[in-house]
Amino acid sequence: MAWQNATNIGSKQFICGWCGNKVASAGGFFNNANERIYICPHCDKPTVFTQQAQTPGSPFGGHVDHLPADVSALFTEARNCTTASCYTAAVLICRKLLMSIAVSQGAKPGENFISYVEYLANNGYVPPNGKGWVDHIRKKGNEATHEIVLMARDDAHDVVSFAERLLKFIYEFPNRIPAVPGGP
Repeated sequence: MAWQNATNIGSKQFICGWCGNKVASAGGFFNNANERIYICPHCDKPTVFTQQAQTPGSPFGGHVDHLPADVSALFTEARNCTTASCYTAAVLICRKLLMSIAVSQGAKPGENFISYVEYLANNGYVPPNGKGWVDHIRKKGNEATHEIVLMARDDAHDVVSFAERLLKFIYEFPNRIPAVPGGP
């Protein structure tokens, strides 16, 4: 299938799956199958649009600052799974993420999963009215782990979204406040 260069295919605004920036590209390429390729004006990499998908897609959720390296790697992996429509994998990783968060906050490694969830809840790492977030991640993670069921896009987006908010509450928001001289 031949691709044709065109500046008249219309502007396309999108989040680039390569660099993560929200961009708009005025020109690109098209073919007879109604597929479009737009070049990111920020990183100069191509993104393909079909009627069904954007490739590479952009990860669901947002960046969280001040994460420990292992927690950051897991959250990034979960977000990247949503890009590839690997929704069950995203949910499973968020379940594992709860364990890593608990250990990074002082829980003992090698405990069972429920002890990590209880550690987070009992030690102030879950915001008020946020126990439902953690419980949703736990339940969906358990369902993906212990049952023969595939997670849907909405399941993964909910779980990644709740994980993002939990990470912001535990790591990002406390680190946005400047240290008080002579304070704790």
